[in-house]
Amino acid sequence: MQNAIYNAYFGFAENPFNISPDPEFLYRSPQHEEALANLIYGVRSRKGFIVLTGEVGTGKTTMLECLRDYLDAQRIEFAFIFNSRLTPEQFFEMMAYDFDLRCDRKSKTDVLFALDTLLVEQTQRGRTCVLIVDEAHNLSWDVLEEIRLLGNLENRQGKLLQIILAGQPELDRKLDAPDLRQLKQRIVQRCSLNPLAPEEATAYIETRLARAGMPNQTVFSSEVMEELYKRSRGIPRLINLLSDNLLVTTFAMEERRSTVAMLDEVCQDLRLEWPGSNRDRRGRSRYRSSEEHMPEASVPISGD
Repeated sequence: MQNAIYNAYFGFAENPFNISPDPEFLYRSPQHEEALANLIYGVRSRKGFIVLTGEVGTGKTTMLECLRDYLDAQRIEFAFIFNSRLTPEQFFEMMAYDFDLRCDRKSKTDVLFALDTLLVEQTQRGRTCVLIVDEAHNLSWDVLEEIRLLGNLENRQGKLLQIILAGQPELDRKLDAPDLRQLKQRIVQRCSLNPLAPEEATAYIETRLARAGMPNQTVFSSEVMEELYKRSRGIPRLINLLSDNLLVTTFAMEERRSTVAMLDEVCQDLRLEWPGSNRDRRGRSRYRSSEEHMPEASVPISGD
């Protein structure tokens, strides 16, 4: 929710668990700090190809938003492709639009000439340009090949265009394909994001609550925190989703502290399953029961 209904009730200045990737709410865990540092270093060093991978909801897009803030502050030209289900023609058109290239954006030839002009101009000013592609695991083979060829734009000092591909772990598997071995060999830096550890999940929740206006949070007990981690499996997006709905439930019941029973209700409403949940156990027990009560079938003997 953009304007959470419980903000005034709990004294928040803004929603602490907004799902949108807001760099202001970045929890700087060691792995997130390392990933952001690697992205910035790769751009500044003109490394060429950089790959960022992570499971759904682990914070890849937030990392890219932080990188975009850095690029803006450094006045570095960049293009951000957020929709990766594109044909090669659509890819060049979107790249030209985001780089604001003055050319016929529907002509691949014109786009490449205009891009080369931009890259040379920025290089002469001591700057570089960056192409960021989110959800890159969805890119077609043809578009990936076009991106590989863009990596050939270079001079003696380094790559003229820094390319960052971000996506789910399927991206790593796709890049391992024999047809993409030339692209894989050009990747000079890889970053990965994993689910948070238990202590990181607790710090993540407390950091967001503090950022929203509750520096010494009293809403979530240690027991609730433990259950939030278990049910979210340490995935930040799920932590946000559960915490937001839990605060709504706590507010609706006119309480000041949430409980595990409230979290149970939230998980039931969201139809969330996690290892060891009642739904998970019921599913397994039904399966076992059907096996135990299944009548034994007679085994036919050859010749009967």
